[in-house]
Amino acid sequence: MIYFLSLFAANHVGLKLNILLDACQATPFFAGLAVAAAALAGRYGIQAWQAFKARPPKPRARRFYEGGFQPKMTRREAALILGVREGAPAEKIKEAHRKVMIANHPDAGGSHYLASKINEAKDVMLWKTKDSGSAF
Repeated sequence: MIYFLSLFAANHVGLKLNILLDACQATPFFAGLAVAAAALAGRYGIQAWQAFKARPPKPRARRFYEGGFQPKMTRREAALILGVREGAPAEKIKEAHRKVMIANHPDAGGSHYLASKINEAKDVMLWKTKDSGSAF
């Protein structure tokens, strides 16, 4: 009986040792798997960041007219300068003129040329003639 118990104990210890050895062999495998997953995730993150940085920037503000002035101002150009529609009522035109002039007034550091063009745009939109007292 003692022989049987010692055999059982030895077998039981061997079984525990086998389980321990199996666990020791599995640990490096799972560690390698975790390292590989982390490397792939890092690679994907770097690629996503580079794609994000390479995309063209979206305009965050309203796009403005990107051209020079025409020799004779048209209603379309005047509407673009003031930021109103071509068929806008007189009140909207005057309010838009006031806002644009506040931002570009020569007394506040703006250009005299731009101020004259803004005034000309208001005159064109309100159907006034050019000889209405413009300095330029």
